[in-house]
Amino acid sequence: MSTIVFVGAGSMAEAVIAGVIESGVVAPSDLHVMNKSDVERLVFLHNTYGISILCDKKEALRTAELIVLATKPKDIHYAMEDISPYVQKDAAVLSVIAGISIETIERGLGVRAIGRSMPNTSATIRKSATGVAWNSAVQPDMKKLILSLLSAIGIVKEVDEDDLHTVTALSGSGPAYVYYLAEALESAAIANGLTQTVARELIIQTLNGAATMLKETGMEPALLRENVTSPGGTTEAGLKALAKGQFKEVVSSCIEQAALRSRELGKQI
Repeated sequence: MSTIVFVGAGSMAEAVIAGVIESGVVAPSDLHVMNKSDVERLVFLHNTYGISILCDKKEALRTAELIVLATKPKDIHYAMEDISPYVQKDAAVLSVIAGISIETIERGLGVRAIGRSMPNTSATIRKSATGVAWNSAVQPDMKKLILSLLSAIGIVKEVDEDDLHTVTALSGSGPAYVYYLAEALESAAIANGLTQTVARELIIQTLNGAATMLKETGMEPALLRENVTSPGGTTEAGLKALAKGQFKEVVSSCIEQAALRSRELGKQI
C-alpha cells in the first residue's frame, strides 16, 4: 500500500491508526503522522504504533496516495494551507473531522477525490460505527481503499453528505451517550447498595448482552423490550419512571442538538 499521511494526531487519528494497524490492513511503515506543534504527541504515536513522524513533510506528502484530515475543526484551514503546496494532484483526501464539508476541503486543497467520514473512538478496538460520503471525483479503486480502511475499524455505511450530520450526532457522539448512561446506572446502583465493582461488571455485561441480542436476533427493539417487560413487574415500573422523565423526548433532543451543532461547525469554518 502507498503512503497514507494523517494530518492531526488527536484521539480520532489515534483511534483510526490503532484500528487499521491492529486489523493488519495497513502496515505501520505505510502510515505517517504530522500535527501543528505537539512533538511529544507525535513521539508517543511513533513509540506506541511504530508509525513514522513527519520531519520532512514535503517528501511524504508528495508521495502520499491518501491524506487523512484529522485535526480539530477550528484548525482545518491552517492545516490545509500548510500542506496544500506539497500534496500531489492525484492524492485523495479522507476527512474524519466533524462538521467540515466536502466543499470546504475542495476550497482548501482543490477539487480532488474526497471522502468525508465520521468514525467514533471505538475505532481503537475495531468497533466503530462510521458513515462516509463522497464527492464525484472518487473513483472505484480509491473508494475501495477508503472503505477497506474504514471497514477495518468497524462497520461503515455510505450515506449522502447531508446525512452525516445525523450520523455524527448518532454514532460519532454516541459512545459518550452510552458512557453517560453507564455513569448514571452505576451511581444509582451504588446509591441502592451495590459496590462499584459489582455494579460496573453487571452494567458492562447488561449493555453488551442487550447489544448482542439486537444484533444476533434481528428483532425490533420494541419487541425485545416487551419481552423483558411483565405486566405489573419491576421492568414496567422502571420504564414508567423513564417515560415520566420524558426519556424518548430527551434522547430525541440530544440527537437534534448534536446534529445542529455539526451543521453550525460547518458554517463557522
